[in-house]
Amino acid sequence: MNYEEIRITLRLPTNLHAWLTTQAKNNQQPLNSEILHRIEGDYRATVADAESP
Repeated sequence: MNYEEIRITLRLPTNLHAWLTTQAKNNQQPLNSEILHRIEGDYRATVADAESP
């Protein structure tokens, strides 16, 4: 996915942050990459649904 990077501040509930951190460690990637991976997956699914007849 080609894009310009934009920095944001993201506030998460403590339990969600802990879960994402665990998932990132399990997938051996930084927390930022884990969050992007999950958001991009949802984005692609939404775009695919919108494009299907």
